[in-house]
Amino acid sequence: MNYYEVNFDGLVGPTHNYAGLSYGNVASKSNANKTSNPKQAALQGLEKMWHLVQLGLHQGVVAPNARPDLITLRACGFAGSDSAVISKAAKAQPQLLKACYSASSMWTANAATVSPSCDSADGKLHITPANLNNKLHRAIEAPQTSQILKAMFSDPDFFSHHEALPQHPLYGDEGAANYTRLADSYGHQGLALFVYGEDAHTQVKPQLFPARQTRQASEAVARSHQLDPQNTLFIQQNPEVIDQGVFHNDVIAIGNENVFLFHEQAFYQQQGVIEQIKAGYQGDRPLHLIEVKNADISVEDAVKSYVFNSQLVSLPSGGMAVIAPGECQMVGKVEQYLSALCQASNPVSEVIYMDLKQSMQNGGGPACLRLRVTLSQQELSAVNPACLLDEGLYHRLRDWINTHYRDRLSEADLADPSLMTESQTALDTLTTILNLGSVYPFQQA
Repeated sequence: MNYYEVNFDGLVGPTHNYAGLSYGNVASKSNANKTSNPKQAALQGLEKMWHLVQLGLHQGVVAPNARPDLITLRACGFAGSDSAVISKAAKAQPQLLKACYSASSMWTANAATVSPSCDSADGKLHITPANLNNKLHRAIEAPQTSQILKAMFSDPDFFSHHEALPQHPLYGDEGAANYTRLADSYGHQGLALFVYGEDAHTQVKPQLFPARQTRQASEAVARSHQLDPQNTLFIQQNPEVIDQGVFHNDVIAIGNENVFLFHEQAFYQQQGVIEQIKAGYQGDRPLHLIEVKNADISVEDAVKSYVFNSQLVSLPSGGMAVIAPGECQMVGKVEQYLSALCQASNPVSEVIYMDLKQSMQNGGGPACLRLRVTLSQQELSAVNPACLLDEGLYHRLRDWINTHYRDRLSEADLADPSLMTESQTALDTLTTILNLGSVYPFQQA
């Protein structure tokens, strides 16, 4: 049976703004309070999706969470009409209002962890939405993200949905941004790599920035997904690079099928990690472990360019392509390394640069914007077809974005209740386009 990797990218929501909410994310903090362009952000993300379709890949679309999050604002004591809630929160708790307006659900690498059916004991694809409990603006996403994913992967014969882990520091879960799967091919038993920043039973942890993923959370997800312990590794991220702005593993490492590209400072006690991966990998095709030396790309340049937050995709024509942010071309050593990588003895044959400046300025690159889902042909046929990108959907979404999105959004605009109305109108229309039903709270009011 054929298996495919399908990238499900998050549509950038109508309230995309630069609030600087993500402590530990260098780009997010450094661009705080700048004026954003939601229309440009959404179109940039859509163009990346469409480019992958043109490469012959399957591509999906994930709807954004509804923003502002009125449920959270009301839970925090703001009452009255929806407009009154916005106005009161803007005066009394502007930082809370920023969190409730955040469009961060666009980074679907954090939406969930997804294990394919060929890895699970019951032969089903398993989905666990991330609780994202390290940051308020992200911790409020899980319930609605879960509803959206259930509307996309609804057939219980193929898909098993789990609840997000408890909202407790012991179980901090950031989703697929800290999960990589290495396999001979997509449909073969894979080696699941769960990367965590902190283990409650040790003192090895970063000192400056928080470790957002815990080992305990990774182990819980692996149990729920019925993964074979013999094919599952739990690897600690190097706490020193977390303190340099590497808040997720996908900022310092990337894997696809039999290729794993990672920085030489990515993991704690890295040589032992490399040996574990070599011992755990199974397959006829050779495993390519590509360790990038600090002399070639420093951690600082990796964070600045987001080179490891590129997508690494298998091309239908053979070989692999790196889908890299345009910022990589602005850092000479990074562009040189990627060019040399394509000439070396490994499956990577092409680098494609994409303009994602609006997302990058908020701290998310190509890999942040997508959730990778390995699907058999049968499972792909069971996915909500309205969420799979083709030329017709591409043009409908372009028209939808151009109709409903602003081209400027500042911090002061968040206090204007008309932004809430615009956002709700846009998302109500989107649920019809993507055939999602009533996944948003405002639709059920």
